[in-house]
Amino acid sequence: MTGVKHGLGRVLTFCKREVVLTVAALLAVVSACLVPPDAGYLDYIDWRTLSLLFCLMAVMAGLQRLGVFAALAQRMLHRVRGVRELVALLVMLCFFSSMLITNDVALITFVPFAFTALDLLGGEEKRRLLIPVVTLQTVAANLGSMLTPVGNPQNLYLHSLSGLCVGSFVALMAPYAAISFLLLLVWIGAGKGRGPVSIRPAPPAAVGDRRKAALYLLAFALCLLTVAHLLDFRVTLFLTAALVAAADLRTFAQVDYALLATFAAFFIFIGNMGRIPAFNSFLQRVVAGRECVTAVLASQVISNVPAALLLSGFTERYRPLIVGVNLGGLGTLIASMASLISFKLLSREDKSLRGRYLLHFTAVNLAFLAVLLAAYFFLPSL
Repeated sequence: MTGVKHGLGRVLTFCKREVVLTVAALLAVVSACLVPPDAGYLDYIDWRTLSLLFCLMAVMAGLQRLGVFAALAQRMLHRVRGVRELVALLVMLCFFSSMLITNDVALITFVPFAFTALDLLGGEEKRRLLIPVVTLQTVAANLGSMLTPVGNPQNLYLHSLSGLCVGSFVALMAPYAAISFLLLLVWIGAGKGRGPVSIRPAPPAAVGDRRKAALYLLAFALCLLTVAHLLDFRVTLFLTAALVAAADLRTFAQVDYALLATFAAFFIFIGNMGRIPAFNSFLQRVVAGRECVTAVLASQVISNVPAALLLSGFTERYRPLIVGVNLGGLGTLIASMASLISFKLLSREDKSLRGRYLLHFTAVNLAFLAVLLAAYFFLPSL
């Protein structure tokens, strides 16, 4: 009996930790009761997206383990002279790096780096700036990542599904990225961040093993070629696995397999629902002509990755859907799962700030979302 209780406890702990995966799995199971498993299930899965997502996560985990991103940031930090410059650097590191290393990795890397950098200002000043800086870092990572197909999971999936070339995808999101960049600059400029910063001399941050870094960067280049449809995803999967294994087998343990399983579960659910005529026609009517707004609203409740997976099965107007799920990453704390990363990191740094952070985070996100949604309605129709 004790063993059973212990097992149930572990299952409940896992479900609490992986809420999105748990919900996706339940939806997949329920849908399988309505549409019994058959050979058609294999066609539900977008193997290209899953393979690329695995490869990118493995590569980024490897580069992060080597300290590549932290080393680059530390070198840039020594050029900072003022508080406002420091805040701008911490925020823009997330904005620009997320375009290539994904919003999750940007936050995992640069939020803890921000804690260290703000220590230079002293305890009181750090406590004053911690909430606004981490909030802006999170917003910046979610907004910067929307520009490229490799910036976040939903972009990788929708880029593959839509058939847009990389240039067209970037051109679609470029106006929103440009507006976001200007908004961040204005917000930083309006903040209270004056005075000099004295950066204590520190030895240059070393990048682990340069041979390993070269292997990871080669694998990343293969991923980019595959995103551009210049290399078959199966070749990239095999070569990336070989390169990562040659660099460090432990890197495979850092891959977010729960996210991959979440994608697979949603693929099954969406595939099954698409085979139920009544549900299919209902959701198509709800989404039709309102892809962007529907995606934004859905993201606030179920997060933008599940929203992208769900809504993509019931519309072929992918361009407004791409805009919607990217803008939908703003708003509530769960609108983008990446936002939970910075919340957890901040809570670990100072639990007493959690309530104030949630209020500030929500207010800033809604302000950015309002401006970008207004831009969507004023920009040329998609």
